[in-house]
Amino acid sequence: MRILYFADIRFPLERANGIQTMETCFALTERGHRVHLVVKPDTQSPERDPFDFYGLPNTRSLVIERANTPAGAGIVARLGYLSFVGGRAFGKGRADVIMTRDLGVAALLLRLPRGLRPSVVFESHGYAPDVAAALPELVATATPATPSKLDRLTRREASVWKTADGYVTITRALADDLERRHGPRARLAVIPDGMRPAAQAPSPLPAEPVAAYAGHLYAWKGVDLFIQALAQVPEVKGLIVGGHAAEPDLARVKRLAMDLGLIDRVTFTGLVPPAMVPGLLANAMMLVLPNPASAISTRFTSPLKLFEYMAAGRAIVASDLPSIREVLDDGKTALLVEPGSAAAIAMALRALAADRVLAERLARAAFHEAAGYTWSRRAERLEALFKDVASA
Repeated sequence: MRILYFADIRFPLERANGIQTMETCFALTERGHRVHLVVKPDTQSPERDPFDFYGLPNTRSLVIERANTPAGAGIVARLGYLSFVGGRAFGKGRADVIMTRDLGVAALLLRLPRGLRPSVVFESHGYAPDVAAALPELVATATPATPSKLDRLTRREASVWKTADGYVTITRALADDLERRHGPRARLAVIPDGMRPAAQAPSPLPAEPVAAYAGHLYAWKGVDLFIQALAQVPEVKGLIVGGHAAEPDLARVKRLAMDLGLIDRVTFTGLVPPAMVPGLLANAMMLVLPNPASAISTRFTSPLKLFEYMAAGRAIVASDLPSIREVLDDGKTALLVEPGSAAAIAMALRALAADRVLAERLARAAFHEAAGYTWSRRAERLEALFKDVASA
């Protein structure tokens, strides 16, 4: 199939959005499809090669087109990208299916007459009005959404749910939430995120008890709770992989570690290329997913780090949230703890540090389950939906 994918992001992008987009598109090409990915230009000069950045081999089946849009992330750049999308998508012969995870892009495309565009599949990562309303409490740089914006997002969500030719959610809980709001719909698929399996079996657990976190350091991710937990478990060292130097979160977390007397016990790598993350996680015995309950974490999130943790073959400590329970089983593939509780995280870390047999058993079970969450498996599920949409 010919797949046209629209992503209104600078590219390559170090965030989960960019990684998930690139890995999904690449995995679709591995199944024999031709993918044309339309993104915004790179903000670095010279422009970086996305294949090199994400550690993937270049393939002619994945064409990455940088839209000719104004620089920056403001409204002018946004309108420029949307205008480009409208022209690029027009014409039913352009592709067999269009995919996007951008609600505004989907809404624009679905206004085009059905006979003048390919089928549109929208991938939802959360209910936009709830996320927008909660964002200022979750991300330090976010601004409050106006009532008019929330109303616009509510109407847009309902419209895309009703008119999209195909619909993807990344958790069952999100699909259930949308169905409660808008009623049932056909050609709906729940397809979680994924990971790239390692070329070889994981190495044995290291002798030293090290607990690691990988990802961005936004407050809603719970990394502060992880630092507070480490303060209660002096026998465990910490490793934090990630943190953008241009954002305030890295400085905030380092300051917390210093205030708690942990600066010599916690290693901060800062932002690293995605391809380096697995090697760093291998240095840990335990991997922590400390998300507190929030508008995003509780029902909507399908964290890339969750699947990377499983593939790493390390014991996992994770928050006991509905979205996480769709993947992990307490006592079988992870230790699930009370969300928002540093003491609960500390108790789990202490238990694993003291019981290597338990840590190894959880690590093996999670690694075994990871096989069901590869990018290849995700592409297979998307392909089935695309075929259903194309035949409708």
